[in-house]
Amino acid sequence: MNALVPPVRPEYERPLDTLPDARSAPAERALPWAQRLWQQTALRKGVILVVLALLWEAAARWQNNDLLLPTFTQTAQAFANDLASGELLTKARISIGVLLQGYLLGIAAAFVLTTLAVSTQLGRDLLSTLTAMFNPLPAIALLPLALLWFGLGRGSLVFVLVHSVLWPLALNTYAGFQGVPETLRMAGRNYGLRGLRYVLLILVPSALPSILSGLKIGWAFAWRTLIAAELVFGASSGEGGLGWYIFQNRNELYTDRVFAGLAMVILIGLTVESLVFNTLERLTVRRWGVQR
Repeated sequence: MNALVPPVRPEYERPLDTLPDARSAPAERALPWAQRLWQQTALRKGVILVVLALLWEAAARWQNNDLLLPTFTQTAQAFANDLASGELLTKARISIGVLLQGYLLGIAAAFVLTTLAVSTQLGRDLLSTLTAMFNPLPAIALLPLALLWFGLGRGSLVFVLVHSVLWPLALNTYAGFQGVPETLRMAGRNYGLRGLRYVLLILVPSALPSILSGLKIGWAFAWRTLIAAELVFGASSGEGGLGWYIFQNRNELYTDRVFAGLAMVILIGLTVESLVFNTLERLTVRRWGVQR
């Protein structure tokens, strides 16, 4: 057969009475209940957590050393006892209060830097220079300087938290601003938008997926930095958070309470991810069709 001549497909006819009637077919077919149940995200995540808990229990019983690795049931009991006494909730409240203060200050500083970067050439040079200098620098490495400058108080923790939030958020936000289509930029200029109004009404809504990604990364960096900082120098202004709770129980060899403190850190992280960031994405970028 010649390769330049395509094959001719034979024609055929089918009587209409042999075709299925489309009107009798159901418009949609219900999925089996097991498949509908498995489509629930909360159920799938719950199954993963249960499997991890069972693996933890099995590994601890095989290890048979409560000092090195307590069982899941022992940790759950210690968690419930300290939760009932209010100690864990108090430590968590202290940590979250410090975290929110540093996190919000970092967001404000990142917004100022990125606004300058999209407005002037000097602002772009300033942002690129500062991020190249300070973004690779671990926030915990600045803690000795923070202690010298601000003392053993909340100011030292807030300083390192701002550092951990500022640079990743500024980089993600600026990258999102750079990805805004030129059509939207010209539409904003045609409406006479300039300066802060141009950033808030044109750039921020278009770059919201990148901004939310930066907020997530900044939250994770800040949460880790706070726990590490509390582990390093302990209490702040006579009050200790979750990091101090973990450090104190480690010194007293209460390993089950150490794991209870770690579990509280994880639960707070999961709660913020599910209730705050996922809700923001669902109400904004997913509803707008910007993100799947």
